[in-house]
Amino acid sequence: MRRRRNGTMEKAKKFIVKNFVPITFLVLCLLGIMLSNVSVNFLGAELYKRVMRNTIMMLALLVPIMAGMGINFSIVIGALCSQFATVIIIDRKIEGITGFIAVIIISLIMAYICGNIIGYILNRSKGREMITSLVIGLLGTSIYNLIFMAGYGTIITPNNDKIMLSSGIGVQSMIDLKPMKAIILEYPLIPIVFIILVTLIIKYIVGTKLGSKLKAVGSNMQNAYSLGIDVDKSRKQAIIISTMIASVGHLMFIFDIGSLNVYTGHLNVDVFACAALLAGGATLNKANLKNVFVGVVLFHTLFIVSPLAGKALFENAAIGEYFRSFIAYSTIVFSLMINIHNEKKEKIYTQQVHLQ
Repeated sequence: MRRRRNGTMEKAKKFIVKNFVPITFLVLCLLGIMLSNVSVNFLGAELYKRVMRNTIMMLALLVPIMAGMGINFSIVIGALCSQFATVIIIDRKIEGITGFIAVIIISLIMAYICGNIIGYILNRSKGREMITSLVIGLLGTSIYNLIFMAGYGTIITPNNDKIMLSSGIGVQSMIDLKPMKAIILEYPLIPIVFIILVTLIIKYIVGTKLGSKLKAVGSNMQNAYSLGIDVDKSRKQAIIISTMIASVGHLMFIFDIGSLNVYTGHLNVDVFACAALLAGGATLNKANLKNVFVGVVLFHTLFIVSPLAGKALFENAAIGEYFRSFIAYSTIVFSLMINIHNEKKEKIYTQQVHLQ
């Protein structure tokens, strides 16, 4: 009886240690809900919208982690590809289901091309993929802004004057996406279908030969080389898949909102996706579908209630809104600290087992 109790306690302890980050966020969510006094209907409706808008972008992070490349912050480029394609379709005045399909195809083609370039760069910076991908995202943003601030109306001839600034050079900061929003309203299951489709694609990839290669590369790159695996090709494929998924994910986001903020609509998509994934219990080396779906619910529940909870605590709406940015960045720092601590403990335990 005593052994059974000790065994149960040991299992419970291991479960808490392994899932410390999501358990912490669950507790914070419950506290936030209590403090904000938010209704179940409001929370459910808001959470549903956020799950539909953000899940695919989180799914885009899984394949590079599987390949041992850490968090792919260059998913921002996928978001930029979708925004670029959207502006082109709106400029060409292609509406309805034709415009909807066309913008998806163009964004996927652009994301494939950009994914190849990013993959090549990251293969040249092995071991420093995360910081390199972050810089790539910033560089991509600068080039994108230059095209739409100065290129449109000078080098690129616009067809739709309504999206242009009064000077005739540069695209307006906000573009109405009512034709695309109408498609989502008419077929509200589209975001769910895309989430299921992308989930099944990732699950399929994990079970294929490519998935086995990516796991081998992520586990030990030197062993992968010795097994005859084309490491660079596998890593590049992981980034291409990630960038293409990110482009679709961002399209679902902006179509659901119904408007495109041309110059800032893509900002922080990488940070929020990363924070939500880590909140779900993922690490820089391991992440799965469970982490995505647990993370998107926990992180965005806290994201919804935190401003209201902050306002209730400090009686200041501005401070309440600040809580959102604080949560996003503190989630990443907190999760990384816990993950590094757990990895160190695991290494020490493994070394002790080998010595015995």
